[in-house]
Amino acid sequence: MKAKYEPRIDLVNRTKLEKVIPLETPLVVFVDPSDACNFKCCFCPTSDRDLMKAVGRSWKQLPFDLFTKIADDMAAFPNKVEVLRLYKDGEPLLNKRLVDMIKYAKDVGASNRIDTTTNASLLTKEKGKAIADAGLDRINISVYGVNNEHYKNFSGVKLEFERVLANIRDFYEVRGNCEMLVKINGDTLTHEEKQMFLDYFGDHTDKIYIEHIMSCWPEFDLRGVGANSSKGIYGQEIKEVNACSYPFYSFSINSDGLVSVCFLDWGRKLIVGDVKTQSVQEVWNGKPMRAYRKMFLEGKRKQHQTCGNCGQMTHGQPDNIDPFKEQLLQKLNDIEYFKDVPPLEMKTEALKSIIPITLTS
Repeated sequence: MKAKYEPRIDLVNRTKLEKVIPLETPLVVFVDPSDACNFKCCFCPTSDRDLMKAVGRSWKQLPFDLFTKIADDMAAFPNKVEVLRLYKDGEPLLNKRLVDMIKYAKDVGASNRIDTTTNASLLTKEKGKAIADAGLDRINISVYGVNNEHYKNFSGVKLEFERVLANIRDFYEVRGNCEMLVKINGDTLTHEEKQMFLDYFGDHTDKIYIEHIMSCWPEFDLRGVGANSSKGIYGQEIKEVNACSYPFYSFSINSDGLVSVCFLDWGRKLIVGDVKTQSVQEVWNGKPMRAYRKMFLEGKRKQHQTCGNCGQMTHGQPDNIDPFKEQLLQKLNDIEYFKDVPPLEMKTEALKSIIPITLTS
C-alpha cells in the first residue's frame, strides 16, 4: 500500500492555542459552497428534509458574488488565514461555481491553503482535474462502503460502488499538487471489509484512514448507527474536554451568509453574524463570538443547551485548553477583551427566532 495511514486531522503538530489566544486572524474558516447534498446518510441531519424545513434551512447554493466578498474580506485580515475549508453541511461539488471559487480565493490570497471534503459521487475526471488545476491544496474523500449494498444502506442512495472507485482512482491520476485523503467509517465493517477498503484505495491516494463513529449532536438521532464507546473518531482516547477550542481559531460561514460559531451547527442555533451585512473580520472580532469564548473559559459549557452535551467534546476534540482556562481568562480580562460582552444566552432556539438576538454586536 502506497498511502500513509493517517487521520485527516493532525493531532501531533498542532498550534498550541494557549500561546496564541487571542488570534487577530482565524486559523481556519469554513465556507459552505452548498447547503444541499445528493446523499441521504443516516447519521447526518442534512438528509432529513422535514427537519431541514423545520429549522429554516432551504438547501441553498452559495452565490459566487457573496463568495468573492468573503474571500476579499479574508484577504484583509492582519495575517494570512491558514486554511479556507470549502465544506460544512452539504456536498461542495453540487455548486457549479466551485472551481471558480477555488481559483478566486487563490488569486486574492484568501488563505495559505484551500481544502474540501466530498463523497466523490460527482468527482468526474474532468471535474477533478479542474479543481486541482484551480489550486485546491487538499481533498478529503468520504467513502461509505465497499459494495453497492453498503452505499444503499448507509447513504440512502442507489449508487454503483465501481463508479465511486473509478472517480477516486481517476482523481489520483490528475490531482497534481493536491494532497488526497480517502477515509471510511469502519465501525460497521467486518475485518475483511476493512481490508477490502485498504486494498481498493491504498495505492490510489496519498493518505488513507479508517475512522470511528461519534455522535456530534445530542439532539439528533443517528438512526441505528451507534457511537463508538471505546475510541474517538481518530482512534484517540475518549476524554471529555470542557472548553471547546473551535471558537478560538475558527468559525463557519453558511451558504446563505449567516455565520455559525461552529461547523457542527446544522440547526443554525449558534449564529454569530451575517457576512452579507458585516465583514468577515467584524464577525470574527464581534461580541457574539467573544461571548462564546468567554463562556468556555468560564467553564459554563455544560449550562448551554446546544454545546452542553456535544459529542465532539468527548470523541472528536483535537485540542485541550482546559488546563489554561483560568490563565487565558485572566489574560483576556486584563486586555479588556471581554469588556462590554454580555452574558451568553444559554437556551438556544430555532433559527428564525435567534437571529435578531445573536446578531447584536
